[in-house]
Amino acid sequence: MTASRFTAEGTNAGALGAVEWGYLIGAASIWGASFVLIAASLDHFGPGVVTWVRIAVGAATLACWPAARAPVARADWGKLAALSIVWLALPMSLYPIAQQHISSGLAGMLGGSIPLFTAAIASLLLRRLPGPHQRIGLLVGAVGLVLLGRPALGDGRNSVAGVALILVACVMYGLGFNLVVPMIQRYGSAPVFWRAQLVSIVLTAPFALVDLRRSSFGWGSLGANIALGAFGTAVAFVLLLNLTARAGATRGSVSVYMEATFALILGVVIRHEPIRILEVIGCAVLLAGAWLVTRADPNARARPDDVAARTSIR
Repeated sequence: MTASRFTAEGTNAGALGAVEWGYLIGAASIWGASFVLIAASLDHFGPGVVTWVRIAVGAATLACWPAARAPVARADWGKLAALSIVWLALPMSLYPIAQQHISSGLAGMLGGSIPLFTAAIASLLLRRLPGPHQRIGLLVGAVGLVLLGRPALGDGRNSVAGVALILVACVMYGLGFNLVVPMIQRYGSAPVFWRAQLVSIVLTAPFALVDLRRSSFGWGSLGANIALGAFGTAVAFVLLLNLTARAGATRGSVSVYMEATFALILGVVIRHEPIRILEVIGCAVLLAGAWLVTRADPNARARPDDVAARTSIR
């Protein structure tokens, strides 16, 4: 079994089964809609307010989940604090800032870089390369990412800055995907993520207070922000974390590739955002890469079955 101090293999090294695909599609569809909800929230609220509300609502949602209150060893709170920074406080603050300069569809599609960063970090930590299908799939996904991001680079300095902020957030998510695997396998997804949310509420509060001064009130933005927290920062994360614990960090992160399709469609239909032919082609290429990454990884050795029970909805 391949492992390190900071990450671990998934419980299933074979091709994804029905349970894993259910987690993948569920998380991807919710997260695809999240970019539209962020854009709607920004109509009245500042980025810091959007981030704090979504995390607070997400924590309140998970607090109603009995499994979230299961105990976690005090020795692991340091890891939880690190996770709250790299997977919640920092990237969730960067996304709404970036979306003031780029479209929600593009923000969602740039998230396609997360599997690339996740795989690179996993390779360093586990001291092994992903399997052949995963390497090809990640390369295909990288091509799709270039096709998606190329049109935005000609939109001016602000657009380039927005793309850069999203990519920084994606690096943080790639690190978070790896850090979370052994903790989820030990405690389950809800207890770990709920506690990380509680820490993030404190960390993001100063930014919310600063942005509160330049925010106004709108029922539509409030409703979008609450939905973003309940679904995008609670339900979707639990599904995603269960997938990651089962499939491993690299293959779990491929849900982001499928998420790009939902973000593209919803950005056009709901926000009436323009669409470029390269974005459509890039999205199709990303989906092809996603399918390849979900194939069996012969270089991985699955963890014992006794951790699988903690990676199901409870």
